[in-house]
Amino acid sequence: MKKMYFIAIFPPRKIVEEIKIFKEDLAMNYANSKALKNEAHITLFPPFSREIELEDDIHDAFQKINTEITPFEVELDGFGSFANPKNPVLYIQPKENIHLTALYLRVKEYFNFALYSFNPHVTVGFRDLSWENYLKAWKKYETKEYKTKFLVDKIILLRHDGQWIPIAEKKLEK
Repeated sequence: MKKMYFIAIFPPRKIVEEIKIFKEDLAMNYANSKALKNEAHITLFPPFSREIELEDDIHDAFQKINTEITPFEVELDGFGSFANPKNPVLYIQPKENIHLTALYLRVKEYFNFALYSFNPHVTVGFRDLSWENYLKAWKKYETKEYKTKFLVDKIILLRHDGQWIPIAEKKLEK
């Protein structure tokens, strides 16, 4: 049996709850309920499918990721979007961050089997967001202010069991 896995960074609960307000707005006013299913996060390696029997290998690779990095701050600043008519995405954008990129490159050393261009973001609206509703939402969100920052001190491996559940974490420590 196959399961889905991915690797991410999660902001603290307070920020997850703040971002949920934007997701609720998209669900109520722009017919975009799918984004409510996932908690706010920054993806370091996108969802991939593997046989459940290979989960030990996934854990081994995850534990090998070099996380000897001093915990660092990520600053979220405003909204951005991927204006793809087939699959538009509305997100909160982190400011450019060399530490975040360095962490991604360390993950990529052990998880490099998918073509993935790293474009860090915190998704607010996607999947069932129609192009028409995306255009309406983007009018509102492209100038909307939202600024916050949080400390990245661990990475998390998740498995999909009806919903995404954390199955391992690795602390950043120098």
